[in-house]
Amino acid sequence: MADQITGLAAVMEALEAGQAIDRVLVDRAHDTTALRALCEAAGVPLEEGSTNDLWRMSADGAQVALALTGRPQHDTLNQVMAAGGCIWFFDGVEYSTNLGFAIRTAEVSGADAVVLNVSKTHEERRTIRRASMRADRFIPVIYTTTEAVLSAAEDHNVRLVVAEDVGEQGPWDADLTGDVLLVVGAERDGVSAPVLQAADAVVKLPMDGFVPSYNLQVAVGVLAVEALRQRNLRGK
Repeated sequence: MADQITGLAAVMEALEAGQAIDRVLVDRAHDTTALRALCEAAGVPLEEGSTNDLWRMSADGAQVALALTGRPQHDTLNQVMAAGGCIWFFDGVEYSTNLGFAIRTAEVSGADAVVLNVSKTHEERRTIRRASMRADRFIPVIYTTTEAVLSAAEDHNVRLVVAEDVGEQGPWDADLTGDVLLVVGAERDGVSAPVLQAADAVVKLPMDGFVPSYNLQVAVGVLAVEALRQRNLRGK
């Protein structure tokens, strides 16, 4: 599970002690020269943010520096699947704004990575980043293909839990802990047939209205919170 170290002194102390840190965020309005040197020496990526950025992300108020721990910033699908944990797969989701919102929800709920099987232009990726509140700085986002995702999940024994209206149990009745790929499908077409066929479990959100389905963000939000609840409860 991801965690943070808050405060300039605490982050520097952790770096000096050799603690594993995945990424550091600093307030660009402050002099953080000494911290930057420590990050460079340790090979830890450093990001700049505004004072408001740091205040919003800090667990205990305004800070000059924050460090992210417990979420390695993998660059490839194979690395993500090998590391395991809670991984999200937004299967065929096309709208860039929706993808941004979904990535932010995944990051906030402590997920380890996001994988996407859609092709996006540079401008579309900028839209995704803006909509995610730049959450993609702090969680790996891998663009790949459906075939590659399913193959890698099988190779690394990562279970697939799909949210779709053909499910027969609620998310709270399924095991969302361990190494798991949580799948939510496209806005109109839902989860694709190959992914649905490969699923280890299919869950359904209860509905009792005239409109036939929730929007994408509700599905992602419900599944994310339930996964976090289970993982906190079971410590994994």
